[in-house]
Amino acid sequence: MTARAEGSLNLKAIQQAARRLEGVIHPTPLDFSATFSRLTGSRVYLKLENLQKTGSFKIRGAYNKICTLDEASRQKGVIAASAGNHAQGVASAATYAGIASLIVMPENAPVSKVTATQGYGARVVLAGENYDQAFNHALALQKETGAVFIHSFDDPEIIAGQGTIGLELLAAVPDLDAVVAPVGGGGLIAGAALAAKTIRPAVQVIGVQAESAPAVYQLFHQTQKSGPPPAGRTIADGINVRRPGKLTRELIARFVDDVVLVDDEEIAEAILLLLERSKLMVEGAGAAGLAALLAGKIFLPEKKTAVILSGGNVDINLISIIIERGLVKSGRRLLVSVLLPDQPGSLSRLLALLAAARANLISVSHDRIQPEVPIKEAAVDLVLETRDAAHRQLILDTLVQNGYKLKKHFN
Repeated sequence: MTARAEGSLNLKAIQQAARRLEGVIHPTPLDFSATFSRLTGSRVYLKLENLQKTGSFKIRGAYNKICTLDEASRQKGVIAASAGNHAQGVASAATYAGIASLIVMPENAPVSKVTATQGYGARVVLAGENYDQAFNHALALQKETGAVFIHSFDDPEIIAGQGTIGLELLAAVPDLDAVVAPVGGGGLIAGAALAAKTIRPAVQVIGVQAESAPAVYQLFHQTQKSGPPPAGRTIADGINVRRPGKLTRELIARFVDDVVLVDDEEIAEAILLLLERSKLMVEGAGAAGLAALLAGKIFLPEKKTAVILSGGNVDINLISIIIERGLVKSGRRLLVSVLLPDQPGSLSRLLALLAAARANLISVSHDRIQPEVPIKEAAVDLVLETRDAAHRQLILDTLVQNGYKLKKHFN
């Protein structure tokens, strides 16, 4: 660890950050989940940072950093680059502290996130096609204006602020066995691990990354061969970071026990289960830790395990896709296309058969002019609500047994 990190990043610094944050943030609940305990074999506690102000943990580090600025720096304001949670955290923290903030976001940033960031009091500049270009533009503006650049993870005060989560975990469950946290740039897990391990050295700390953004995983397991991995695509955009921080890498190497990977399907399943079972809206990055437990990537039988749900700022369109895909995957939705004789009564007989099989009709589309549909026949596309995979198969078998030609179906 560098001398700078050694001198400023310790339990005392995190405790000071916690005092600064009193009355500013929510001390979020640590909620025991009987459902996820049963599904994973661990005794699962969910740290609900998705309920934090601005919808994620990021305000902790941002406000702690801003509190350490001297008056001259405050007069110049702060600047940051972000496509999401860090933008909102810095904007809110700066407004709360009474100083100006400028956030550079990519030109293709979701309108909802841009609007939210402006709503927290920041001036937003759109620049570049991606985060890296927005970051470079923010650095150029910082040189022009003299504003203080607020890094999203590689900063001692940012890491100390995120580390206050570790204090809250051990205060709520002093004999905690494990902490599971998502990892992008590493600020969250670095701070939480430092706090948790200092208070309770026996606690395990395990990081979780998306398979398409495995930089910390590769560094931790020493499998990175030639520089950071290329930019990937993942629904866990909050942890889609190619280059973790220098300080965070050092702290992860010292305090983290393991780092594992999950894919987008596993993350999507965790998001859906959190919605359905716990009534919690959690973004992809926030659900990564639970996804690793559910998928068996982390196995901690009967261990008291805190899973940090780091944020809840998820795009509603993405949620709708995850719900639809999840229903199909679990057997509760069936999409099927049937060829019918093109004559009166054919559709009503089909619908009567489906009703008898207790399939609930969501939508139906009737088309007899597609070139691939034989003359004197019609293609009927059906979306059906079903109970489970067995019920879905029963419906398909019933259709075949009654002489219907299945053009296609999706499982």
